[in-house]
Amino acid sequence: MIRSDVEALIHSNFGGIVQDYPWEDSPEYTIFRHADNKKWFALIAKVKYQALNIDKAGSTDIINLKSDPDLIEELIKTPAILPAYHMNKRHWITIRLDQFENLDLLGSLIDKSYGLTSKKRRRSLD
Repeated sequence: MIRSDVEALIHSNFGGIVQDYPWEDSPEYTIFRHADNKKWFALIAKVKYQALNIDKAGSTDIINLKSDPDLIEELIKTPAILPAYHMNKRHWITIRLDQFENLDLLGSLIDKSYGLTSKKRRRSLD
């Protein structure tokens, strides 16, 4: 899967988001966040395979997404889905874009991350 396609998918499916590049020394890292609460729901980055504990030279594009902790154990059984790179492994996953082909599943996982990080609405006491 190509990074630019994933970015386009996010922009086309989610309104009210902000994409930024918060680290000047890492322009290949981009964050997608909610405009209202500023919470991240996706991080796309280029990382070295060794940082992902993969014995291979070079780098790959990844996306980090928030996930339901009860689903993570099952999700990481998929070869291209890993415990989160540089995030809380109990709440986040990493997907290697060079190995991931299931666009429907990716869309569903992005949607889940978006929902888990959206502004919580107060329940009415009425």
